[in-house]
Amino acid sequence: MTLHDSYARFTPYELAFPDQDLLDELIVGIEEEAKNQDADLSDPNTFFAMGRVDAFIREIQGPTALPETIYQYVTLVFHAVHFNQAGFPIYLLSENVTRDLVENHQGGQPIPPESSGYMQLPQHLLWMSGADSGTPESIDGVFWVLSNRGTLHSLLIAGLRPDRPGFVIVPIPEAPVSEASSWVQAVVRNGMDDFSSQLPGGELDQLHALETSGEVLKLLARFFAYVSSVPGAVELVSPNTSDQADPIPSTLPFSRVTQNA
Repeated sequence: MTLHDSYARFTPYELAFPDQDLLDELIVGIEEEAKNQDADLSDPNTFFAMGRVDAFIREIQGPTALPETIYQYVTLVFHAVHFNQAGFPIYLLSENVTRDLVENHQGGQPIPPESSGYMQLPQHLLWMSGADSGTPESIDGVFWVLSNRGTLHSLLIAGLRPDRPGFVIVPIPEAPVSEASSWVQAVVRNGMDDFSSQLPGGELDQLHALETSGEVLKLLARFFAYVSSVPGAVELVSPNTSDQADPIPSTLPFSRVTQNA
């Protein structure tokens, strides 16, 4: 199995919001609404209650959408808006760095490098169980938003496949970032090693899995600690513009996170 990490892949943000003008219009509208109400848009509950957000979701989802799909989509919109406002910070982790983060914590304080961003993982290195014991899904990455009150909101994205539309959205329970220093060494799974994979044949490629919310927070915290403590580990890179590239590259600039030899 090829584990791709040479450039940032087409992101779920770009896939879900191909009409940038429509999203920009939403952002202008909710910023105006929030200013009039003196509302904190970094709080998801406040964000979800914005009239502009509700109208946007209903227009996209339609009147017959199920409540659970509406919640998932509005959560995605919350992360997309903050990702946009932060300047589209994509952090592509190399395979070597990701394996090191899975295996141990190298020190440093888990301070988010941005108020919002997307941690993109090497393609097909980490997996999650499919819904109702279905086909396992390859994890693409994790969005995060740090609220003004110090609460970390994160959203796992999996299942980006060329043979079907959309992707899998897994909201992670909010957690105070002040506790992130305890996440890096936490033992999350009961009776199994954290990040271990039961994927058939996964041992051949040394694949890993994120099966619990705690593991997502643990990996995020280790990533935060790594980029905040290792000089030269982050390099800003221009997007791959090749029309022939496979997988499809992101059109957005990204930061490559590598081992600083």
